[in-house]
Amino acid sequence: MNGASRPASEGTIARVVHRARRSDLLFAGLGVVVLVIALAILFALIGDLFIRGAERLSWDFFMNFPSRRPERAGILSAWVGTVYVMIATAAVAIPIGVAAGVYLEEYAGKNWLSDVIEINITNLAGVPSIIYGLLALGLFVYGFGMGETIKVAGLVLGLLILPIIIVSTREGLRSVPQQQREAAVALGADKWQVTWGYVLPAARPTILTGIIVGLSRAIGETAPIITIGALTFIAFLPDPPITGHFPFISFAWLDSPFTVLPIQMFNWVSRPQAAFHVNAAAAGIVLLGLTLAMNGLAIWIRARLRRR
Repeated sequence: MNGASRPASEGTIARVVHRARRSDLLFAGLGVVVLVIALAILFALIGDLFIRGAERLSWDFFMNFPSRRPERAGILSAWVGTVYVMIATAAVAIPIGVAAGVYLEEYAGKNWLSDVIEINITNLAGVPSIIYGLLALGLFVYGFGMGETIKVAGLVLGLLILPIIIVSTREGLRSVPQQQREAAVALGADKWQVTWGYVLPAARPTILTGIIVGLSRAIGETAPIITIGALTFIAFLPDPPITGHFPFISFAWLDSPFTVLPIQMFNWVSRPQAAFHVNAAAAGIVLLGLTLAMNGLAIWIRARLRRR
């Protein structure tokens, strides 16, 4: 009886395996088709952007202020404002995000409060950016009277990418083997010495990658910046952070009005003249280049630190 049933069981197993392989091939083929279509659409859009905007990329385009004449218009105030806003965003988001991630992963107890905080952080990562803009408009601009300044832009974009940095910090800390912590404790280190001297350096590649990915998202955000009242036409630059007299550092630029590359693009696209649309495409190439450069930097840092 056993000898008669064994061939039937083997045949059934073979049919199940064959059916599973066929399903795998079907889904793999479907995935390749979807990937090819998505990449084709992406490269078509990028190619169209380059074809239309490449002719405007020149030194004058980078060094000229916006103008009512499209052939004289440039992005000087936009890219300088973008750099300033990114500095303010990083100053807000990195220390708070990393500190919150370290606390939640290394110090917070496993109770209902930490569960509520964790759920809210996860949900905040999916909140539309316009909600952050409305929050900043009501709280920072109208509530605290901070005005439409670089400082407010840094705060709102810092809040926007804070969940990304917290989650990446926690993932980085979680990836450090527990044996490394126990070995440090065995050498006499306390909790903070273990975290600062052993765990954080080991988790640094993942944390840095999360920070740069978060900043890459912030650099292209438009909705919260428009909501807090960023200007679309600025023919001057904020005050420099470095001065020629003591103490050689100035924070006056934090209270300056500003514009950024996405706002400049939005302004040019909304105009009826076709020449301004070419300028918007050129500004899009610059913004795309900045984003790709930051993501490339994240990949390079991660690979370099992992080799160490």
